[in-house]
Amino acid sequence: MTTTTIQVPRETRDHLAQLAKERGLSIGQLVEVLAAEQPTAAQRAERLAADREAVRSVIGVPITDEEFEQAPDILANIHRIAAEKARKPLA
Repeated sequence: MTTTTIQVPRETRDHLAQLAKERGLSIGQLVEVLAAEQPTAAQRAERLAADREAVRSVIGVPITDEEFEQAPDILANIHRIAAEKARKPLA
């Protein structure tokens, strides 16, 4: 594998070194892990298209992309409901 050098401020390098040490990795390995966790815009779009196609297959309804865009954010609603319940005092 070919490697390269990335220039970052000293503080950033020191921070990366500490994170890597805590995880038992080299800085290069840590950067690989961090980069792998962050999909590109193209990868996010590809996942979104695949997820929408899976939903269409499961429910058997040909929902358009425009209809998906107009649908409520179900995950955000679940988070909101959970947060509201977590704030309520126990009875």
